[in-house]
Amino acid sequence: MVQAVKIKADRSAMMASTSGTSGIVPGLALDQYRQQIRLDESWKYEHASPLSERERAAIVARLLDRLIRSERLADIKALPADHKDRRSLLRGLLNIRPPLPLDSGFIDDINRLLQDETNRSEIADGDSLPFVSDTMQQCNPGKNDRLILWQGDITRLRVDAIVNAANDQLLGCFQPLHNCIDNVIHSAAGPLLRQDCRSIMEIQKHREQTGDAKITRAYNLPSKFVLHTVGPVTGREGVSDFQRHQLASCYRSCLTLADKLRNIKTIAFPCISTGVFNFPREMATEIALRTVTEWLSGNCHHFERVIFNVYLQEDLDGYARALQR
Repeated sequence: MVQAVKIKADRSAMMASTSGTSGIVPGLALDQYRQQIRLDESWKYEHASPLSERERAAIVARLLDRLIRSERLADIKALPADHKDRRSLLRGLLNIRPPLPLDSGFIDDINRLLQDETNRSEIADGDSLPFVSDTMQQCNPGKNDRLILWQGDITRLRVDAIVNAANDQLLGCFQPLHNCIDNVIHSAAGPLLRQDCRSIMEIQKHREQTGDAKITRAYNLPSKFVLHTVGPVTGREGVSDFQRHQLASCYRSCLTLADKLRNIKTIAFPCISTGVFNFPREMATEIALRTVTEWLSGNCHHFERVIFNVYLQEDLDGYARALQR
């Protein structure tokens, strides 16, 4: 299994051009990286035909061979016999793989596999989800006429843009099979997403500031774009006013950035910072709702739907209570 794999990737190379800085430094504007990551070029994988079980197994075997034998990401003498274990191992190795150049054969294999997995999944259409003003009797319809509350896997949501709660390296999570949203999104989108993030960070030349946002294409996800934002990390000492401001800035930055692309009309937010970053859930929910509703009412924009995506039942209940206050 992946947990027993000896990792050989040199992680110091990942951030060679993105070493940490102290203090507040200027963030990278959209027009400074838009062309480099070909943001305005639509991306669609052409091989739409379903894969057979044998074809899926063959693709996984080829990708594992590349990562183990050629890239030497792990010391493995014998591959697991079960396909699910092999697929899990593949995901773990892709999690730790630095954003190195990819050849066309590797790209074709991983994209074909991920597209097949996406097509086999149950996809939720964001345009078909009901507004909270239609489903909650005590909800203020004027204040929440564009808001949607939905529980599910954000990587199976078809919208124009989803938001990724990233870390300040902005390269995805390098912990094998970690269940954070950063890992889940990068695993479903594929390594081209990490490549784009690396391009952005090489241009920016410093780690991402908390509360800022960047945007990339979504590749093998059902969505078209991914907005990456870094939320505040809290500890036992509690939450400061500055950290509350940082969390609000995450939502404002994503909305402001997404509004620059006219074809983004539907955007989905996860629960930013409430996972491993330990921001209190109830407080985070209140900040998210207040910030988004204030931004929508105070700005000219073309958003038609803003989705608050939750995964845990306690988050669903928390948003439901907050929306009905």
